[in-house]
Amino acid sequence: MKNEELKSIVKEKYAEIALQSRQENEASCCGATGCCGDVDYTIFSENYEKLEGYNPEADLGLGCGIPTEFAQIKPGDTVIDLGSGAGNDCFVARSLVGETGKVIGIDFTEAMIDKARNNAEKLGFNNVEFRYGDIEKMPVTANKADVIVSNCVLNLVPDKLKAFSEIFRVLKPGGHISVSDVVLRGDLPLNLKQAAEMYAGCVSGAIQINDYLQIIENCGLENIKVQKEKIISIPDEILLNYLNQEELDSFKTSGTGIYSITVYAEKPDKFQGCGCNCNC
Repeated sequence: MKNEELKSIVKEKYAEIALQSRQENEASCCGATGCCGDVDYTIFSENYEKLEGYNPEADLGLGCGIPTEFAQIKPGDTVIDLGSGAGNDCFVARSLVGETGKVIGIDFTEAMIDKARNNAEKLGFNNVEFRYGDIEKMPVTANKADVIVSNCVLNLVPDKLKAFSEIFRVLKPGGHISVSDVVLRGDLPLNLKQAAEMYAGCVSGAIQINDYLQIIENCGLENIKVQKEKIISIPDEILLNYLNQEELDSFKTSGTGIYSITVYAEKPDKFQGCGCNCNC
């Protein structure tokens, strides 16, 4: 599929998810409508309940890590969350930047933006803002963010080179990222790669871990570190919607692994021009 078709699939799926609670998403992804077919979109999520700033209404269980855990966010920082959803990571980041800092969430699903803004209004936050926009072309000026976080979103972006070049542009010199995402070691079966629902479910859009880290480096970021890694196990009953038993058995013995990683990287303090190889 072309990039715009992929974006349309993601936007449609997450717009419908936005209308549900986390409990409904966990029960049937999109409730009785069955809009998400047989993919459990909460399968990678981690528990936020003990974190300061956590708001249950903002947690739809759509992440694959806790990027703020390694983000080194300080009071007064400006933090941008890419693919901010209902605002979960933004509200955790807000507890770290304090009253003197600012948090900006960016999402290209209107229903998610509406939900996040409603949550922020209920909480009375005046230093958390949600902007509608595409990560490949962020509605943010250059050199704006001290820290950029993202949680299980960049694997959904068709042009990851553009996304990371935008991240480089928007970071202040000396700023850094903490990104949780899904990556691969080994090749997925063809039927999984081609399944639109598995793309929107953060699986078939994932790329090889070495390629992912190389894109980050090519876009000018440095001191790249994988801060956390965990293997993701997808239940057989989900995989059997896309693979026959023989294909499933082959996949399980192939050595291919689906992983959640949290990556840290920095924009240099000083650089010439844009400092990257991304044609930004």
